Amino acid sequence: MVTVTHPPVTRCRPRLIATDLDGTLLRDDKSVSARTVAALAAAERAGVEVFFVTGRPARWMHVVSDHVHGHGLAICANGAAVVDLHSGRRIVQVRELPVDAAREVVAALREAVPGSTFAVERTGGMHYEPHYSPLFEDDPGASVAPVEKLLSEDCGHAAEPVLKLLVRHGRWEPDAFLELARAAAGHLAEVTRSSPSSLLEISGLGVSKASTLARCCAERGINPEEVVAFGDMPNDLEMLDWAGASYAMANAHPDVLAATTGRTLSNNEDGVATVIEELLAS
Repeated sequence: MVTVTHPPVTRCRPRLIATDLDGTLLRDDKSVSARTVAALAAAERAGVEVFFVTGRPARWMHVVSDHVHGHGLAICANGAAVVDLHSGRRIVQVRELPVDAAREVVAALREAVPGSTFAVERTGGMHYEPHYSPLFEDDPGASVAPVEKLLSEDCGHAAEPVLKLLVRHGRWEPDAFLELARAAAGHLAEVTRSSPSSLLEISGLGVSKASTLARCCAERGINPEEVVAFGDMPNDLEMLDWAGASYAMANAHPDVLAATTGRTLSNNEDGVATVIEELLAS
């Protein structure tokens, strides 16, 4: 049976809670439980800010838009965008992946991992290669073309900054695919994963959940020691390491479990809410 284990620094009340969404705050059916909604509201009433920090793009934040309080900001696309959930999920800050770097990443991965297929996430939406599968949610503005065309100056979306590349491969085990891609392109961009499948996410050098969260906290005069973070996948590792107190979900990836001293229940058991309730009561 999994029990909650607290890092020592959580004995004082935090000033900010940073939580991942999929596999962490959200249940597997992508819902937010009534208990979690109540815990988030209680934290905000107690003066503790809550940041949703996710790999999701802004347009997929409807799952939590009704549950934000206070500032209403979220960090999306693994740190590439800061989004105002109080104003229709408007992107207010962008940390883009330069197009030249994206092209170099594509070339490096084409050589290192033949058969890779790409998608390009821009501020206005997702665009796919013809054989990229499966697609995500419906995106009326999506275009389909080879990735070299999607990254060209005449693609029709060149004015929209690139937030990240996504790359799939049907025959590689996810962690092995991540290791290979980092060896081939890690000097060009940040390479991580949040999916249980062989789907990698590639952002600009230095862009991560952790680095954007650090910027947002610095703007508020909040130190890492005053932050409690929750996560479950490799794209959460830097954030969990940066925060003063970190919790891995019971369902977390083995690397996340190994890197954190705090443990909580699974996402389907309201693990985030359990910790928030205990922190507020301490």
